[in-house]
Amino acid sequence: MDAVKIGLLGFGTVGRGVYRVLENHRRKIIKSCGADIHMEKVLVRDVEKYRNVFPNISDLFTNDPYQIINDPEIAIVVEVMGGVRPTFDYVIDAMKNGKSVVTANKDMIAERGEELFETQRNCGVDLFFEASVGGAIPIVKALKESLAGDEIREIVAIINGTTNYILSKMSLCSADYEETLREAQQNGYAEADPTSDVEGYDAARKLAILTSIAFNSRITFKDVYVEGISKITKIDIRYAREFNGVIKLLAIGKRTERGIEVRVHPTIIPSSHPLAAVNDVFNAVFVRSNAAGELMFYGRGAGGLPTASAVVGNIVEAVNNFLHRDRGRIGCTCYKREFLLPMEEIVTKYYIRLLVDDKPGVLASVAGAFGRNSVSIESVIQKRSMGEVAEVVIVTHPAKEKDLQNTVSLLKTLPVVRQIGNVIRVEGEF
Repeated sequence: MDAVKIGLLGFGTVGRGVYRVLENHRRKIIKSCGADIHMEKVLVRDVEKYRNVFPNISDLFTNDPYQIINDPEIAIVVEVMGGVRPTFDYVIDAMKNGKSVVTANKDMIAERGEELFETQRNCGVDLFFEASVGGAIPIVKALKESLAGDEIREIVAIINGTTNYILSKMSLCSADYEETLREAQQNGYAEADPTSDVEGYDAARKLAILTSIAFNSRITFKDVYVEGISKITKIDIRYAREFNGVIKLLAIGKRTERGIEVRVHPTIIPSSHPLAAVNDVFNAVFVRSNAAGELMFYGRGAGGLPTASAVVGNIVEAVNNFLHRDRGRIGCTCYKREFLLPMEEIVTKYYIRLLVDDKPGVLASVAGAFGRNSVSIESVIQKRSMGEVAEVVIVTHPAKEKDLQNTVSLLKTLPVVRQIGNVIRVEGEF
């Protein structure tokens, strides 16, 4: 039987998961690709540390990446280190040495994807990255291959487990943001520095990858409008529920007549929307296309074994292609240069929570600010009074982002407006 040698860059949670899945499912994997996948070398920072912890595989460890990259017997390099530098250089050099690459690295794909795929094409090797978005959810292959003959109109996704856990707990337990974030950190669902997750950067990188594939146009992290969840309060959660809605951090990509929208921000969606029931650390990607209609992909979006499952699936595919000399068959699909609609031009509905003076004529003054900026009000509800101050919630009809922001700026100048509590975008009909 053929044996295909692989090298593993990184042996953290995902790297150990990859090794474990390969070992535990060896018999099935051999049947799937007709070859024994042999782990030849594993890159780690501290060789002695890992040899002491994993003595049964101590001979695999190296701290020199080029023992893997330059080894002519290694056919496939599996990158699970993360980060852009020096990882990008290792992956480029591996492909230039004729090796196919499997990666779980969303940062590198989202920020340097164009260079990576150009190198892949020039070298005639494979570059697989299913695990870079959604962990075990097979969304990359679905968009890149299964739906290749269709036209994707819209992607709306929950693709960050940390923020979904926080918002779910805030909703179910009426808890404050800070309290829930601390709980997420204690449970291992949030990093000590949660910025990348709670400010939406992680989801934005994943959205850049998904929309690049879906809309066949190169979209990078810097193209995505990003807004996090740190301003969401349990008051907003409660009011959304009164509208029969929920608040989720959504990654939204839309193909419109005016251009492509790519944005990540908290959003109120109807409780009837398929994504409204996605809770805890689970991820889901809702896709709308011309021919297939509405599809939803759901599962665990992170974690060592779920991510490793996607990585090993790509390894099996890379091994099959290597054995059948069919590498480089599927490369970059970004053959268009679609116009990206600026955020100020997008159109959606809005929820605005205000603290205003509790006296006659205030609502007329507030409504006038909306009218002067061509923002139509769908409903105005006075929620509660606190002495001389009243809390008012306004929901608009669809309006341009720039008109809404101009309205907010004008509201801040009105003497009767004490505070703008929050502004949240609204998707769907309630």
